[in-house]
Amino acid sequence: FIQMLRRAKKRDILQLLGKAPEEMVPFFVEAAVAAQSMASLAALSDYLDFGKAPKSLLETFYYAAAFSPRPSKELLTLVLDKLQGKQLEPEVWETGIVVIGSLVGKLCQQELCGSQEVSRGAETLLRGLGSTSEESEVLTYLVSLRNAMLPEAIPMLLRHAEEGPTAVAAAAVAALRSFPAQHISKEVKRAMRRIFHETRKSYEKTCRLAAADILMDNEPLPMDIVNILLATKELEPEMATLLQMKVQNSLHAEHHPARKVVKTIMRDPRINNYKCFSRAGMSSAFTGPLAVTQDLLSTFGLELLFAEGGLLRKSVSDFSLFSRGHRLHVAEVTLEAQGMESMLGENTLEGQEEPELMAGMSAAFFDVHLRPVVFFKGYTDLMAKVLLSSGEPTSVVRGNLLLMDHYQVIPLQSGLQMVVKLQGGLGLDISANMDVSIWEQDLKTSINTRASLAIDFQAELDAPFFQTTMRSQTEVETSIHFDTALRFSESPVLMCLQLREDQVPYR
Repeated sequence: FIQMLRRAKKRDILQLLGKAPEEMVPFFVEAAVAAQSMASLAALSDYLDFGKAPKSLLETFYYAAAFSPRPSKELLTLVLDKLQGKQLEPEVWETGIVVIGSLVGKLCQQELCGSQEVSRGAETLLRGLGSTSEESEVLTYLVSLRNAMLPEAIPMLLRHAEEGPTAVAAAAVAALRSFPAQHISKEVKRAMRRIFHETRKSYEKTCRLAAADILMDNEPLPMDIVNILLATKELEPEMATLLQMKVQNSLHAEHHPARKVVKTIMRDPRINNYKCFSRAGMSSAFTGPLAVTQDLLSTFGLELLFAEGGLLRKSVSDFSLFSRGHRLHVAEVTLEAQGMESMLGENTLEGQEEPELMAGMSAAFFDVHLRPVVFFKGYTDLMAKVLLSSGEPTSVVRGNLLLMDHYQVIPLQSGLQMVVKLQGGLGLDISANMDVSIWEQDLKTSINTRASLAIDFQAELDAPFFQTTMRSQTEVETSIHFDTALRFSESPVLMCLQLREDQVPYR
């Protein structure tokens, strides 16, 4: 369908979109974005009325653009033009800003950072972050800059990380964590030490843990690992337990950048002893292989941070691919809940401000971070959701994405030419649900991921006297369900974790 659209004229594509059945329009929009011809982008520009089109269709357009494997400058211009000077729904505007970051980051990887269009996109993000004080807008720009990974944004991110309010500081540190090791300078590491060790002011525990991750994951210094381990003696049990588990995990993961440093440190009995590693908390961290071949390592990671009262504070599930020194974040889903302890009559620790009651989710797929989803914010909102809950899961992302799009002409020694075409499409449906029962005193979360991958490969040799073609088609379907259930009506808190994977048909 994409190949057909690449040959079509603007009026034909507009006619197709105008006459299509309602349920097929999202698919046609995704295909038109993936085609990225001048005609298809011009047709989309005319067809999509951002003032009237349904929110779901606009998000379909945005996410198709965000996941484009090799976006064009024209696609970025279209997204920028559609956002400029229009009164949009907050969710549509937020998604658009996040997508600009993804497009800018991918175009910079294609060495197009100096182009006029990419400079305009980068300026939109940097100027927008610098000119707003509204917390929700600041958070949106920080997620976008996390996708863009612009080195010139690092000073601004550091300022927000050290001086911003709780949610902003955590988002800024998370954005810094996405940068490759060559951009984590001495200045960045000094700021992360100040945050983790709280030398200037106090920080929320998830922010401190993210700062520790930056120190451990980017050419770590032995001094930093030792100081993090020594600091666990003074930390809350749950936070200390998670850090100790992460350090121990790095020993078993051959791809972990801190492995050699930790191995050396663990030879010192003053560090590696029962007193330091006698874990008292329930928090946990685990990374293990799903599949290993000569060229590829696929891993599943899980982090669970509990509040001191036993409630789940944050869970991170991560699927990654490692190959020849490169890492691809296939999927990362984070569930967060805070402020629940006060509902159960637990007191906040002395010197800490009481966190706002909130539960939400953020997700990243193929290194693209999506707009976070908030399940509820504040006690009133929670009560409304509990009383009016339909039981239906919240959709995080749903659609068809072009992941691979490669065309190459290879000259052979005989003087003939081989034409190679490779396309890969992914159908994705990810939803999440959080169910809180005040009366039963339990909390259930579920993340459901369904995906189907289709890869089409064709190699063609066309000469005046003969023609030969080799073609292969591959299809894979999978579905993964990650469920957690907590019952906090008794002590200790009972918890059940379940990771279910359906059978994977491979054709």
